[in-house]
Amino acid sequence: MRVWAVANQKGGVGKTTTSIALAGLLAEAGKRVVVVDLDPHGSMTSYFGHNPDELEHSCYDLFLHKGGVPDGLPARLLLPTSDALISLLPSSTALATLERQSPSQGGLGLVVAKSLAQLWQQFDYAVIDSPPLLGVLMVNALAASQQLVVPVQTEYLAVKGLERMVRTLEMINRTRKLPLPFSIVPTLFDRRTQASLGTLRLLRDEFPAHVWEGFIPVDTRLRDASRAGRTPSQFDNKSRGVLAYRALLKHLLSQQLLTQVA
Repeated sequence: MRVWAVANQKGGVGKTTTSIALAGLLAEAGKRVVVVDLDPHGSMTSYFGHNPDELEHSCYDLFLHKGGVPDGLPARLLLPTSDALISLLPSSTALATLERQSPSQGGLGLVVAKSLAQLWQQFDYAVIDSPPLLGVLMVNALAASQQLVVPVQTEYLAVKGLERMVRTLEMINRTRKLPLPFSIVPTLFDRRTQASLGTLRLLRDEFPAHVWEGFIPVDTRLRDASRAGRTPSQFDNKSRGVLAYRALLKHLLSQQLLTQVA
């Protein structure tokens, strides 16, 4: 299994759409994918038609065992999605309470890694949708992942969020044996606005080694796919957004090969 995390310390940048779009394209290629919703808002869970306010069991259950994960628990939590090759580890609003609990409970930083280890043979990929806050949930996502995707909306305030994210990554990398490779993905790009054009230039100037050469455009078909509860590629395989995400997936797979060779 390859584990990808999608994270940024700013909300509204396209993390959930990016996670689901990549999962859908991996499934289209015949890969078995588990998507992990670690955001207490539960946007990914809601996307696939499950109500995070009403679920009796969720990812929260994984954190109730003092850092251990009982055998078989992750598999029992899986829910179906619109694609037979994609399974969901759902979120619930209870995840928001973990930040208050974590100081009194040690060893919670590797819960997701331990949970995915139990699903290692069942799936080819895991895609983790992270919350926009630095805390035990984001730490879990980064600790479990082998590759990080950082969506950044092409507007000036989003660059400040990216700077915080890069500092967080530097901190996390000090605790890892190998640095976590990451790709910055410009999102919600509108070539008609100076804000988008200027921010894209700024990203490429400030982070030339990490910014993906493409961008994800503003595309109402992505919103329509969300409303229908289907992955973007299921909903409209030829839309501008899906074509962009297809190019992004090609880039990530090439980066994956480079890290495996290294």
